[in-house]
Amino acid sequence: MKRALMLAAVLIVTVGSARAQLGVYAGFSASNYHVPNVGWQYGPTFGAYIQPWAAPFIRAGVDVRASLLGTGTEKVDSILVGPRVQIHPHVLPLMPYGEILIGGAHVNLGQGSANIDKTAIEYQVAGGVDMTIFPRLDWRIAEYSWGSVQNVGPSVRPGTVTTGLVLRLP
Repeated sequence: MKRALMLAAVLIVTVGSARAQLGVYAGFSASNYHVPNVGWQYGPTFGAYIQPWAAPFIRAGVDVRASLLGTGTEKVDSILVGPRVQIHPHVLPLMPYGEILIGGAHVNLGQGSANIDKTAIEYQVAGGVDMTIFPRLDWRIAEYSWGSVQNVGPSVRPGTVTTGLVLRLP
């Protein structure tokens, strides 16, 4: 018990004294849901992350994002949150990262008797690379995420590719 309290105190002091890195991003996403007779869906993904924990070459924090993919009767809207780890090598402008996200999605796919119209739990595993193009502006060269929307009938397993811009705030 004493060790747990000591660890919690160290984390609180470390987080309080570290300069948190806040990033706000927007991008264009293309997603394949691997559902029969449903093509690729396109749309915006936007969100923000904060990375209060830092060690040499590594930053960690939390990401919150929303995706609005598709139009009309075929669309998937989701809000996800989860931990984020980023490698920040300082000598290169490239910053690879990985995330594990969970949240909710509203799925409206298919037509007629094969229509899926439900809200359910979604999870994603994401990884990508950001590249600094100006001192506070990054290009999200590519991000790939793979996930699953649970209990919506047929298997909905989105594979999504995203590119966009990230504004890092001090």
